[in-house]
Amino acid sequence: MATSHQPLAARMRPTSLEDVVGQDHLIFPGSPLNLLASGKGTSSVLLYGPPGCGKTTIASVIATSTDQHFVELSATSAGVADVRKTLAAAAKSREAGEGTVVFLDEIHRFSKAQQDVLLPAVEAGTITLIGATTENPSFSVNSALVSRSILMVLRPLGTPEIAQLIRRAVADERGLDDQLTIDEHATEMIAQLASGDTRQALNRLEICAETGLAAGNAEITPKIVAQVTGAATQRFDRDGDQHYDIISAFIKSMRGSDPQGTLHWLARMLQAGEDPRYVARRLVVHASEDVGMADPSVLSIAVAAAQAVQLIGMPEARINLAHAAVAIATAPKSPAICRGIDAALEDVRRGRTGEVPKHLRDAHYPGAAALGHGAGYLYPHDYPHGVVAQEYLPAAAAGTRYYEPTLNGFEQNISARLAAIRKFVRNPA
Repeated sequence: MATSHQPLAARMRPTSLEDVVGQDHLIFPGSPLNLLASGKGTSSVLLYGPPGCGKTTIASVIATSTDQHFVELSATSAGVADVRKTLAAAAKSREAGEGTVVFLDEIHRFSKAQQDVLLPAVEAGTITLIGATTENPSFSVNSALVSRSILMVLRPLGTPEIAQLIRRAVADERGLDDQLTIDEHATEMIAQLASGDTRQALNRLEICAETGLAAGNAEITPKIVAQVTGAATQRFDRDGDQHYDIISAFIKSMRGSDPQGTLHWLARMLQAGEDPRYVARRLVVHASEDVGMADPSVLSIAVAAAQAVQLIGMPEARINLAHAAVAIATAPKSPAICRGIDAALEDVRRGRTGEVPKHLRDAHYPGAAALGHGAGYLYPHDYPHGVVAQEYLPAAAAGTRYYEPTLNGFEQNISARLAAIRKFVRNPA
């Protein structure tokens, strides 16, 4: 094994763009990254992708191959003063005919005001900016800076690609230098546990190798992997893309009547530490939005699950959440309630309102009768079946049908009942 004190992931960092795995859609002859590395490119770029997919690696390769000045900053430690100092030095270099490439890691950690400091230098070409971020630049990076840069979306590596890097690290003299071998099942385990994060995979491999060598083993086995590397990495952030993407997948799985997908995405959220109360609120919403009157009992189940989360807490409340989520996923679906209230709200916003009809007004207080309130109201319970023909909408909206039940689930019964009511009030006989 290499004697360097650097972690295995740092030792195995590629030295050329050709060695970068899994980003072929961004690295090819003539691509902006290749042009930057060769010193022929001047376009600023934003590298957007999850941790461990190669953003810093790409920047380090460009640093060693470009003939321009290369400055590396991190938004976690650098401030505006550091940026201004870098830009001033870049301006002097430019006067001398030399360009400057500035790599700003974690650019999303700068406030929009801090990012504004970079804008004039990028716009004037004083620097070529390489910004790296794990958060969607559309939300986390100044829009003016985004418009002046090429956005490059890096993909998380798949299990086969990470397995390839693991094998390379075992054999490479910078890595484990063939001091021990690795079982194919163990390779697969480490690759899957990394969840697309190369750095995580190589860190796990290094731990396994150190443990194996210390115990006198010549091979990394699945048993060693299971003993020392822990659970899979969870890609999830409460405020960023992963939060919204995973909750979206969860909701769409319930709406799509797929309990398997529903439970998978629910598990992903809970394992990553999502607030179970947030999940419970989404369940209550979608019990009405996606199921509604097709199965009115599902809302009660969702509300009960939300109460259970408050009363019981995790980890037991996972069962209550799963109960409600599967109830929503497997229930018949109808958007009729959602469409109905939205249509009514739109009418109200457009002014299709008018006065409350006199026969519907409150007639219980003294003096109401003198104003004609309640006059002509027909009390439904005085009529057969509790139904009587009278208008319940204001004149401006008379005849509008907001709620149109589907033929799914219980709404089939509601549909038939509403049809019978309409027929009865037209011809009570």
